[in-house]
Amino acid sequence: MSGSAPRLVARGLARRFGATRALDGVDLELVPGELHALVGENGAGKSTLMNVLAGALAPDAGTLELDGAPYAPRTPLEARRRGLAMIHQELALAPHLSVAENVLLGREPRRGPLLARAELRARARAALAEVGGALDLDRPAGTLAPADRQRVEIARALAQDARVLVLDEPTSSLGPADVAALHERLRALAARGTSIVYVSHALEEVFALCTRYTVLRDGRSVARGALGATDPDALVAAMVGRSVESLYPRSPAAPGEVVLRIEQLAGTRLPRAATLALRRGEVLGLAGLVGAGRTELLRALFGLDAVRSGTLRIGTLEGPRTPAERWASGTGFLSEDRKGEGLMRARSVAENLCLPRLGRRGLVSPGALAARAQPWIAALGVRCAGPHQPVGTLSGGNQQKVALARLLAAEVDVLLLDEPTRGVDVGARAELYAWIDELAHRRGRAVLLASSTLPELLGVCDRIAVMNRGELGPARPVAELSEHELARAMTGRRGA
Repeated sequence: MSGSAPRLVARGLARRFGATRALDGVDLELVPGELHALVGENGAGKSTLMNVLAGALAPDAGTLELDGAPYAPRTPLEARRRGLAMIHQELALAPHLSVAENVLLGREPRRGPLLARAELRARARAALAEVGGALDLDRPAGTLAPADRQRVEIARALAQDARVLVLDEPTSSLGPADVAALHERLRALAARGTSIVYVSHALEEVFALCTRYTVLRDGRSVARGALGATDPDALVAAMVGRSVESLYPRSPAAPGEVVLRIEQLAGTRLPRAATLALRRGEVLGLAGLVGAGRTELLRALFGLDAVRSGTLRIGTLEGPRTPAERWASGTGFLSEDRKGEGLMRARSVAENLCLPRLGRRGLVSPGALAARAQPWIAALGVRCAGPHQPVGTLSGGNQQKVALARLLAAEVDVLLLDEPTRGVDVGARAELYAWIDELAHRRGRAVLLASSTLPELLGVCDRIAVMNRGELGPARPVAELSEHELARAMTGRRGA
């Protein structure tokens, strides 16, 4: 590969948005058949660089070359016609159109004014075969599972003869089995000469899949090289600009009394009875694939979903309760759906942070809100212009810090955390892990953490229970578990 002529070359790319320098002299080089990791914290410039490569933004300075020729696409359509396609994190399919129509969208074969349906289906079938297996060509794309929607997106790029694929957080909505399948498809495409830029916060995926990397920080390319010649700690240090002693800090655990106990609990969205006990001073993990029932269990515990049978006690409250009662008794919930229900994105940082403790009567002045919020903004290192900035304008990691700070400001004793680091960069993730460790092991809070990321569960939790198809298994000490064992339990396979 080292002797290959470059497929894509970027030199000195710059882009401003007002006074903000989103890109400040970025270099990137990609060769044929390469899996190249593009990493950096939220706000480092990755999205701007991807949009420049894909023709959605024009650079203010710098040059691009594709296969030795000048490359300056004015639109994403022009970029695709030149051979570069971007697969966005929020997949951009036409949900009402069929799988075949989506694969050939914009390049539909015609016979005069009429659509050549037989040719469309044949070409769509061939493109899908390149990304592993067949799909129902007539099925509406909006009814597909996330992994299959992603296959359609990649097949569409290949049907347009893309030689460069740029994938933005491609596994954020996938379970471990789908992640493994995607990686196999990408390796196969790279082996056939397709060049792939892989953008991800999941460093374990980066090291498992990619061969080289480029690190962006504050709009600049600050490090590059072979992944085999570095390690995760060095990569994190390059991303955040400082040494990070450990991604998963762990203080000595001394669990106390049980503060959450469920016995044979079942609900309207939790069909199988679950039994679990959470102690003060511990982090108890819930492992499972997407759809295994982890979110449904946490929502039932917080009173968001109805309970049909069984017993439930959190703190001093027994039985099903409303979310307001849970908050009042010292239980907080952090939703996996940060955009949809975790935050009021149009409201300020201060309003979101102080929401559970806002009075029901009278008005709270903006100054009082800011005064309440400022210590927590400082404590969690929320990067914002001030407490009155709309929370929706913050990076994903800083939004998640606000969501966690809301639980801390409410002084909850029991924290129900559902995918707390999804879509969060590695620097912010390390800070969130440190806070979880601080809360449980130093301040004696109880944390129930649901995650589909195995290194996260093994690095943060004291015990882990696995959910598989709605059934909750017994919690086991993390010292007795490995990624292999967890993966087998999550997929329902037994044995060593």
